[in-house]
Amino acid sequence: MDKHPTPPYEREMDQLENWINESVMPKGSMSDQIMKKIGERSMQRKTTKSKFAKRAVLAASVVGILGAGVVGAGFVSPTMAATLKQIPGIGGIFYGLSADEIQTAVDKGILSHPNETVSHDGITLTLSDVLYDGTRLSFSIERQGENMPEGSVSPYLPTDAKTESSDKEWLKKHKVPEKDQLKGYFKYFPEVLINGKNIDSHLNSYGDDPKKMNSVIGEFTKLDSLPDEFELTIRTSMTGVDEPYEFKVPVKIDNTMITVKPNETKNSGSFSYTVKELKSTSATTRLVLDSKGEVPASPEQTGEYAPTMMYYDIVDDRGNMLKQRQFGYFHSKPRTEYHVDELYDALKPGTKYVTIKPFTLTVKPADWSIVGEVNDEHGNEVKKGDKTYIKELEMKIPLNN
Repeated sequence: MDKHPTPPYEREMDQLENWINESVMPKGSMSDQIMKKIGERSMQRKTTKSKFAKRAVLAASVVGILGAGVVGAGFVSPTMAATLKQIPGIGGIFYGLSADEIQTAVDKGILSHPNETVSHDGITLTLSDVLYDGTRLSFSIERQGENMPEGSVSPYLPTDAKTESSDKEWLKKHKVPEKDQLKGYFKYFPEVLINGKNIDSHLNSYGDDPKKMNSVIGEFTKLDSLPDEFELTIRTSMTGVDEPYEFKVPVKIDNTMITVKPNETKNSGSFSYTVKELKSTSATTRLVLDSKGEVPASPEQTGEYAPTMMYYDIVDDRGNMLKQRQFGYFHSKPRTEYHVDELYDALKPGTKYVTIKPFTLTVKPADWSIVGEVNDEHGNEVKKGDKTYIKELEMKIPLNN
């Protein structure tokens, strides 16, 4: 009897390896991870001799080669979906999705892999991934060509752009005439159309995909009026290439979004907040609320310390805390009125209710630094700081399942 049975991901990797070997298409390897820095982008190659890592590259190649043929056709099990999420080369569009949620997103059309390609002047762009769940729209575009520059998004500023920088060397490096710019960067910003009309929202984020080499990822997060079926058009340009690139793909989802509008208010002292809306899809949870007043301060948040603005955790009926996609902190005195519109991880199917748990962080008003914040040696956040929850502000919201 085998005392060391083959793990599920190893068995599935064997199958993927066979698919690659039988494929007549080129085999790609995407084992690099782009590290973003302010003002510049550097690429760092990660190498490993582990058997899993080598097979991970094979799995990444399968997705690149077969795209919808593997994922879209339902050949991705939850185990494999979880594995794909951890592979450098499988992009950030998977961020926040569990294995089951990835499969559900594929089944419902929320996550698709169009793999539409357009080539101009030696550079090929591929619209590789599109995710639309009714509340956020994300897309990933890959580039391919010879001698591509480090980083994908253009570091150049328009020559007529106004900037407060007095660093002449920095300006010389970034304000470069188009004819002298390195070829192969994505220009800011892509134009996005829904059924031929400009999207009624602003691009919440756009830049190098930190998990996928030679790719950019764009995301709209404040969407309220898009239909469940539409034609998506994305137009973008590359430095050193005269012709623009255009992609047109159909988007159709089985929208089972849960929306509740409690319009309920909680108070503590002069502070209050009102939850306007909570939306839940198989890929995203969206919380919309308004707050006003000065946030309450704990005994530890007096004297040389003070509270930040109010933040909000979401906990499901099983005690699981949803991870917030982006956490914004400003090194300044909090305002007394806020409109919050934030995205969190998806709720698990069958969730009956959630609890909103407001909290503050403790800061030093002298420089507005966060007390208890921990960063690693690369400057990446390990811990945001110590949270101070305000029990009387907790709000339980039933879901209409």
